[in-house]
Amino acid sequence: MSMPFYVAPEQLMKDKADFARKGIARGRSLLATVCDVGILICAENSSATLHKIGEIYDRIAFAGVGKYNEFDQLRQAGVRNADVKGFQFSREDVNAQSLASWYGQVINQIFTHDMKPLEVEILIAEVGSGGPDALYHILYDGTILDEAQSTVLGGDSEAIAARMDESFTEGWDVAGALKAAVAALSGPERSIPAADLEVALLERDSERRSFRRLGDDEVTSLLA
Repeated sequence: MSMPFYVAPEQLMKDKADFARKGIARGRSLLATVCDVGILICAENSSATLHKIGEIYDRIAFAGVGKYNEFDQLRQAGVRNADVKGFQFSREDVNAQSLASWYGQVINQIFTHDMKPLEVEILIAEVGSGGPDALYHILYDGTILDEAQSTVLGGDSEAIAARMDESFTEGWDVAGALKAAVAALSGPERSIPAADLEVALLERDSERRSFRRLGDDEVTSLLA
């Protein structure tokens, strides 16, 4: 009788983490930062229909990098979760912190128990209404990072984050934040045209629904 194949739990978790990180790093990056009117989210995305950034609820946005079909399923599940909670209780009970915690549990469950982990990183952003803004960066294993001023997902995230930190200015306007975000995403050796950018804004002063997607013409005007 042959012995069953054995892999140490530590090695199995390391292999899963390496697999997920490699898949995420192959994708194009995404960046979010706070500005004077709310939260700006900017991604390198040449597709006009397959969006990396979307709306979850009134003042909450979702963004993802990695395998599109995987993070889009997470986005749809988050919309359903928020809608049910808002219907059963009240709209004010739906917040980014509870959504991030729920996402962390779901992603960690898949990472721990499934053979293949999700090749995704996601962002849950909430613009404050009389309170602080929130940026929750959730990793492939369900780890939740609470970011203060900006966060970078996917690609060469460390280099992009370093460039963004150098140019970050407290209370800057949308144009300044967008220019810095595009410069950080592109780096010194290339440029990204407006047509290859996906940009959205969570506007703080909106009465209820805060999410607004910026078109190519508006992005071009802001970058000029």
